[in-house]
Order: sequence, then C-alpha cells, then structure tokens
Amino acid sequence: MSQIYDIRLRIAYSYDSPAAAQRTLLRILPRNIAGQQQLLSGVVTSDPAPDYRLDDIDFFGNPTVEVAHEARLSEVDFQFEGRVLRHAPGDGLDLSCGLRALPREIAQINSIAPTSPHHFLGASPRLRHEPEIAAFARECVSDSMSTLEAAEALSLALNTLFDFDSGATEVTTTPIDAFRARRGVCQDISQVMITALREIGIPAGYVSGFLRTLPPEGQPRLEGADAMHAWVRAWCGTDAGWVEFDPTNAIRAGLDHVIVGFGRDYSDVAPSKGSLRSEGGHDTRHMVDVVPVDERAPA
Repeated sequence: MSQIYDIRLRIAYSYDSPAAAQRTLLRILPRNIAGQQQLLSGVVTSDPAPDYRLDDIDFFGNPTVEVAHEARLSEVDFQFEGRVLRHAPGDGLDLSCGLRALPREIAQINSIAPTSPHHFLGASPRLRHEPEIAAFARECVSDSMSTLEAAEALSLALNTLFDFDSGATEVTTTPIDAFRARRGVCQDISQVMITALREIGIPAGYVSGFLRTLPPEGQPRLEGADAMHAWVRAWCGTDAGWVEFDPTNAIRAGLDHVIVGFGRDYSDVAPSKGSLRSEGGHDTRHMVDVVPVDERAPA
C-alpha cells in the first residue's frame, strides 16, 4: 500500500529591527529512502532570494540547504513545495532480539556508518543521562521482553503519561523538565522516549517529518492545519533493524508519516537554524499542508 502526498511548508520570520548577515541551514526537504518513500518532485525556496546558496547532504544523509542574505531584512520566508510517494511499512512481525541479547548484537556491529546503532546509544547535544527517566523506563519494561516489545511499552507509557499541550514548553525545553511537567508537544515526548530507550540500552534517534492530519468528521480540511512532526526510531537488533514509533499518538510510524530527517536529537534535524545580526525580537510562523493527491479537488 502506498500514498502520494502534495506537501507545502512555509517558515516565516519577521524582525522588530531589520536583521543583517543572516545565514540559515534548512532541513525541510523530504528524504529518498529505498522501500519507504520517494521524493517525486520538490523545491526549497527563499523569499527574498539569497545571496548565497549551497545544497548538500549531512552526515546522517539528510538533505540540507544553506542560504545567506547580506542585505538587511525585515522579514524572510523559507518554503518547501513538493510531492512525495510514501509506502506503508511492513506487517510488524517481531524479529527483534531479546532485550538481554541486545548488547551483544550491538557489540557485533563493526561500523560507524550513519545508520550504525553506536551513534544513538550515548549522550547527544540535547540528551544526557537522566536518573528519573531511567527509573521510569525500568518500571515500564522487563528483561524477558523482546527489544521491540520494550520500545512499544515505553511508547504507550509515555502517551499515557503526557498531556499534549502546545503552550507548556518551548523548543529549548529539556527532556527532564518536560518529563517532570508531564506536558509538552511531539518534540518533548519524542526526546523523553529517546532518553528512556537509551537508558535501558536501546539505541534510539529522532525523526523529523510531516504528519497527515484528518479534520473532524463532516468538516473541511483547513489550509495550514498540519505541522511538522517528530517521532522516534529504535534499533531493535540485527534482524529487525530500525523501527519507528510515534509516542505522541501511541502508534507505529506509518503511511501518514513523511520523513524529512534522522538524527540523534532535535539539534541534528531542526528545520531551520542559523545566525544573524539584529536588535530586538522576532516572530516565527510555521504553516504546513499535507494533502493526499486523491483528496485534491479536480481542476
């Protein structure tokens, strides 16, 4: 089973005082992943047009676009518009090793390639050892579980524990603060789950992407109603490999999840980050549309 989506993203910045010497690294172009998804067409643009642009691929294989503006700007828009073919994941059979056997399987991986589990087991820029989250993780699992069962147990437990609250946290909120508050958004819940998985020895990473959302029954779909989403990938042994979980929605990532980037935590896949010279504050707006092609009105 597969689905084609037309996707449009806009990230708009406006500045109280015109900003100069702006340099931004964008990760907003969906990935091509064999057997999972294909970018059929797509373009990343900047308005105004940049003075410098470099399209590249980062260490983890994520497409990047680096742009620079030398002129002073009161506002700038970054946009992605494209079409993606997404394939449904497999049938979900548990091919993972037992949780007790996982350290041995990790040790047998003699590689530091981007997909190697070794990159996703220790601390990373935004994630560190957290005894409280470690204790919570150990309460949710048992050594008799398979690695896949343990990851699913943590995903379901965090979905129950957290209240989704878009006003409770900021992009800089740490996993331990979100965990103590029991409130947050997909970024918070995902980073807590990654921390918890690593605490019990399961390599885990952050996935950034788009999620198709459905309007309430009987109501039309709203333009810009979707948002960039975050979920988790866990390495479940040599046979199972990487498996993706969406703890915000207590499901496996599936046909409605379009992947933009893989990383150790949010810092590796932030949609935009950079530097500029400015005085005063700024405002940011994110707008996303994820529309199945067969739902578009005929021309």
